[in-house]
Amino acid sequence: MSDEDNDGVENQQSAAASPAAETPSAESAEKPLSEELEDEDGRILDQEEIDDLLGFDEDSASGDTSGIMELINSALVNYERLPMLDIVFDRLVRLMSTSLRNLTSDNVEISLDHISSVRFGDYLNSVPLPAMLCIFKAEEWDDYGLLVVDSALIYSIVDVLLGGRRGTSAIRVEGRPYTTIETTLIERMVNVILGDMTSAFDPLSPVNFRLERIETNPRFATITQGNNAGVLTRMRIDMGDRSGRVEIMLPYATLEPIRELLLQMFMGEKFGQDSIWESHLTNELYQTDIELQAVLGETTVSLNDILNWEPGVTVMLNTRVEDEIELRVGQHPMFTAKTGQRQGRVAVNIETYIEPGAKNS
Repeated sequence: MSDEDNDGVENQQSAAASPAAETPSAESAEKPLSEELEDEDGRILDQEEIDDLLGFDEDSASGDTSGIMELINSALVNYERLPMLDIVFDRLVRLMSTSLRNLTSDNVEISLDHISSVRFGDYLNSVPLPAMLCIFKAEEWDDYGLLVVDSALIYSIVDVLLGGRRGTSAIRVEGRPYTTIETTLIERMVNVILGDMTSAFDPLSPVNFRLERIETNPRFATITQGNNAGVLTRMRIDMGDRSGRVEIMLPYATLEPIRELLLQMFMGEKFGQDSIWESHLTNELYQTDIELQAVLGETTVSLNDILNWEPGVTVMLNTRVEDEIELRVGQHPMFTAKTGQRQGRVAVNIETYIEPGAKNS
């Protein structure tokens, strides 16, 4: 290579180096984000502090977030603001234990894993497939809910209802859609669960949950917008060596008609009309003595006339022998009756019952 060629190469290198020296953007672009962020004191934040600020701490095993991610997720409503839901789902677990025992004729144990608040879209994307997504309607609330039965429980229920041998786990057949028989058997179990849900909510607010349809594709099970929050309840069902999960998703929009009732604290529960305390109280009331007064007549007299009364003064009443009189308990009229005699004593014969407030109206 000649001297002229060497001079040309050096000139090109110097010309290429001069723009880089004038524009430091290329060098600064290679710097990490931690070298560009400074706190209010002028101290540069390192990468760990930046991750903690943004809430992207990968070493956090507890799953708790902070910073910006906490602000994003703060839009979710905590289910603990609805304390009565815990009572309703505890009641549902007890009811389902009895109902599924009668359905399967097997020993069924149901445990409530947890109740959480999630976005509907995130939950729908996390449903493990294959599964049956059962859409049901709360008729009195005019809204919908979602009940998901996982694949393990589907095959377990089918095996139990069709007489599978005990002590053997259900055989899963993957890669094929559910048959009509399997869908019909699961629909029967879902109707039992929805009936128990109706009974569980009944002491709080009468509602009827009715199954609308069963889907296997999550895209066809959309009952609310994806960013709407809802209450997710996970339950585990064990039948000997067989087990599975049921998940109930209730959007907050569905629970809105009874939100005020769900905000109440637990003050007691009642399953039937014949509890021990209620029966005892009823029996004691039946044995209570009540003074019943027969009012033969009423008249208005001035206080001056009463002060001038003397023994032998006659007070005239407008009641005749054939007129009906009132029987009262305290100041409350209870019956109308006719007067007469029985075994030499004054007696009354009850004619009609006076409805509360009927006299005032």
